[in-house]
Amino acid sequence: MTTVDPFAAIADPNRRHLLEELRRSPKTVNELAQGLPISRPAVSQHLKALLDSNLVTVTANGTRRIYAVNSKGFDKLNLWLDQFWS
Repeated sequence: MTTVDPFAAIADPNRRHLLEELRRSPKTVNELAQGLPISRPAVSQHLKALLDSNLVTVTANGTRRIYAVNSKGFDKLNLWLDQFWS
């Protein structure tokens, strides 16, 4: 599994939108796709990049895959950013 740079992952506005939606509550790909002007497969590709950068998690619930923000994945970003205010 390749790890994507989290800063590269959040550079895309669609991915930031997905993270904002997931911050409100965990959602499926179909629920997330409703809020974007891109296809469901494109949403899945964006979610894969967020998964590979450890910014979201996914759990299976029957046939549904539920995506959520991974707080631990943001710790690394916070540590790096915090050095500029210390």
